Amino acid sequence: MEPVKLAIIGGSGVYRLEKLKITGEHEIMTPFGKPSDKILIGEIGGNRVAFLARHGEGHLIMPSEINNCANIWAMKSLGVRRIISISAVGSLKEEIRPGDFVLPDQLFDRTKGRVSTFFGNGAVAHVSFAEPYCSGLSELIHGHAANLGIRSSIGGTYVCIEGPQFSTKAESRFYRSTGADIIGMTNLPEAKLAREAELCYATIALVTDYDVWKDETVTVDKVLATLKANAENVNRLLESLLSDRGVFECADHACWHSLENAIMTAPDKIPHDTYRNLELLIGRYVKP
Repeated sequence: MEPVKLAIIGGSGVYRLEKLKITGEHEIMTPFGKPSDKILIGEIGGNRVAFLARHGEGHLIMPSEINNCANIWAMKSLGVRRIISISAVGSLKEEIRPGDFVLPDQLFDRTKGRVSTFFGNGAVAHVSFAEPYCSGLSELIHGHAANLGIRSSIGGTYVCIEGPQFSTKAESRFYRSTGADIIGMTNLPEAKLAREAELCYATIALVTDYDVWKDETVTVDKVLATLKANAENVNRLLESLLSDRGVFECADHACWHSLENAIMTAPDKIPHDTYRNLELLIGRYVKP
C-alpha cells in the first residue's frame, strides 16, 4: 500500500472530517494492542491523509484509557511522517478566549501513570524532548488559520492533566500562576510517543472555556457548545491546510532522526521479542 504521509488525530467533538472522501479503513493490531478506533484513509484537496478518532467514534474512551502506543505505532506502520492533533482545551489567560485556536510550543506533564514510552523490557532510549512540537508544522497551520480569518495564536504552554475530572479552582489558579496558557488532557503521552516514533507533531488546540480560575463552572454541555460552534472553522482550516503540499514535507528533519543517538542498549542485549515489537521504530539504527 502507498504510504500515507500525514495523519489527523481528532479529539473531543472531532470524530470525523467533514471533507474527507474515505477510500479505505484499516483495523490494525499492533504489538501494543488495538488503537482507539479504525484508521480512515481518504483524500482532502487531492491529497491522501489518515484519520483516527482519539476517543473512538461516539467518545467511548477516557483520556487515561487511550492506548497512545497503539495509536502512534499504527500511524507509523502506515508510513505517516507528520501528525496534526486536534484537542479541546481550557484557557488559563484572559486574552485566549473560548473559540480561539492555539498552536502551543511547550508541554507540562501533570499526568499520572500513563504509558509514555515504547521502550522498556530490555531496551532503553532517551530522546530529546526540549521542543515537543514541530515548529515548522505549527507555523504552517497558523499561517493558514490567519489567511482564513480564524482567530489563533502560536506559542504557549499546554498543561496536560490526568482527568477525567476538570480542575479544582486551586489547581486552575496554580497552573495560571506558572504562566501556562492552556490546559487539556490528551497531548501527553501522545507527543512523547510521536517523538520516539520520529514523527513531526503539532496540535490545533480548540479553546472551549476559561477553565475555573475565572469563577466559572466548566461543564460538558458548555464545552460541546463551543466545539460545535468551532466545527466549521476546524473543517475550513483542515481543508485549506491539506490542499497545501507543504504540509506533507518538513523543513526541520530533526523530528525524523530523534532516535539516531538516543538508543542506549547494546544491540546484542535487546531481547528478541522486544526487538520484534520495536523494529518498526529502531530497525534503521539497530540490528540484532
